[in-house]
Amino acid sequence: MNKGKYYITTAIAYTSRKPHIGNSYEIVLTDAIARYKRMQGFDVFFLTGTDEHGQKIEEIAAAEGITPKEHVDKVAGEIREICDMLNTTYDKFIRTTDDDHEKVVQKIFKKLYDQGDIYKSEYEGLYCTPCESFWTQSQLVDGKCPDCGREVKPAKEEAYFLKLSKYQKQLEAFLEENDSFIYPEARKKEMLNNFIKPGLEDLCVSRTSFKWGIPVTFDDKHVIYVWIDALSNYITAIGYDPDGSSEQYKKYWPADAHIIGKDIVRFHTIYWPIMLMALGEPLPKQVYGHPWLLFGEDKMSKSKGNVIYADELVDLFGVDAVRYYLLSEMPHANDGSISYSNMIERYNSDLANTLGNLVNRTVAMSKKYFGGQIMAPTAPEAVDEELRSLALETVKKVEEHFAAFKIADATDDIINLAKRSNKYIDETMPWALAKDESQKERLGTVLYNLLESIRFLAILLQPIIPETSEKIFAQIGTDIKDYDSLESFGAIPAGSTVGEAAPLFARIDLKKMQEEIDALMAAKKAAAAKSEKPQIEGLAQIGIEDFAKVELRAAKITACEPVKKAKKLLKLTLDDGSDTPRTVASGIAPWYQPEDLIGKTVVLVANLKPATLCGVESNGMILAADAGENDVKVIFLEGVPAGAKVR
Repeated sequence: MNKGKYYITTAIAYTSRKPHIGNSYEIVLTDAIARYKRMQGFDVFFLTGTDEHGQKIEEIAAAEGITPKEHVDKVAGEIREICDMLNTTYDKFIRTTDDDHEKVVQKIFKKLYDQGDIYKSEYEGLYCTPCESFWTQSQLVDGKCPDCGREVKPAKEEAYFLKLSKYQKQLEAFLEENDSFIYPEARKKEMLNNFIKPGLEDLCVSRTSFKWGIPVTFDDKHVIYVWIDALSNYITAIGYDPDGSSEQYKKYWPADAHIIGKDIVRFHTIYWPIMLMALGEPLPKQVYGHPWLLFGEDKMSKSKGNVIYADELVDLFGVDAVRYYLLSEMPHANDGSISYSNMIERYNSDLANTLGNLVNRTVAMSKKYFGGQIMAPTAPEAVDEELRSLALETVKKVEEHFAAFKIADATDDIINLAKRSNKYIDETMPWALAKDESQKERLGTVLYNLLESIRFLAILLQPIIPETSEKIFAQIGTDIKDYDSLESFGAIPAGSTVGEAAPLFARIDLKKMQEEIDALMAAKKAAAAKSEKPQIEGLAQIGIEDFAKVELRAAKITACEPVKKAKKLLKLTLDDGSDTPRTVASGIAPWYQPEDLIGKTVVLVANLKPATLCGVESNGMILAADAGENDVKVIFLEGVPAGAKVR
């Protein structure tokens, strides 16, 4: 049943650097909502993408010795890879460097200028480069940018401005009349009381101090500033054009939900609505400003060495476990927290013990007691009704939670149904029923109820852990996956057969996993410490005695293979001139294939303390050099016998 359209977007990710897991939370959250809406029968369009212009990117590219386009191509590629790796089902990935986007943005700017909503003047203020924002002295917090806390610099330049003040009363009236536009409610009060009612200043929408941006067509000294460029993506992506919009635009706009971080609510609920008002276009129906995901109690920072990336978590736990943690651990209105210990605990308790164990033993009992055949529920008892009622009630609760973007609450209710199903096994004791031939009908009924409850779980979990849901459907032997089938309990046809029982989530060995995590975090902290040291002046100096303690030897690579569950590690077997081969785990997999290394002679740090990396005991380290941006070269020796000392 088609329930109409549903257009949902994330904020577009800024291409200054690879996003950490806190940034990736948003795409997983939005994907879960999009999947749920599709499951309900909505015609969903899900947009994400990248924001690729601005002074910060121009400066980063200059420091790297590459063009801004080369830099954003690389980072946009990384961002899209993460979206794909996390199994997100976006319908379009827009880049603000796309030709069609740039051309429409130029038209939008010209339209607003021609109708008097944009005018030229001069701006003098305090500028924050990372946020690309001008501030007055009174807006600063402790003399720094109120958004990010970084240093600001005085700036003065000619600029074009958007007349926010012209639309202030119209925006106030809209917000007062549309209670659910800004969500949660606290964010609406913040926007009205802190920003709108004190009076809106006109917004700087062009710059002349850098060139990496979309040129203003009628004044080529200026590039269009981030707000009109980036925010317009939500309409340019689906075919908006001031000269005549596409049928797709007419179908999907206005957006049903913008899913954004709480730090950019102001831009999406003040600047963006006023831009749309000036264009004469409808406003989006809702803007949800979600909280942040912190590492423990801290914001993630490369300098602190506490940045966690999605690909690292996927290597350790798998895609669905990462999706589950992000969606189940993040509160609705307050900041969430991620830690490896919490993630392991959630994985073992919810996924392995509660869900995985329920499916595994139910399918195994069906095989053992009925050869896999699903029996008709012909012998009901009172205890069954509680399970059936909870399953039906859970569907309603999940629907309410998704409508309010309370995905963690929805996840809790789904897992509670799994817990109740496990309790039902303890209450009915199928193993005891199996011993009494007269109870065979009752045993068949108990297993039927369990399989049907698991089917409910599999459907409700589709937006959250989609790959696992498919595995569950296969194991319980059903293809009845449609959402409408949850209107009543009992859709599995009697006489069908279950599939093969297989563990959904293998329980994590805490000690072994902790070794891998410790090695990963140590490497991060070392990299953070290294990045803080001056590269030329002020190097930490050591005496010849300290250097003499380092034993360097030539070592020949006799075997090489990838390390399972670690994309960056290769396991090297080395002949270092001793009687015993030496094993070293080296993070060079992104740059070398195992077959290319066998037979090569490398420089080995022979007296390094052993360390366990992803289950491999590494006895030493090989020398390599940073050879440019994201490029590493191993130092090879020629004509040097294995075991020779390197001085």
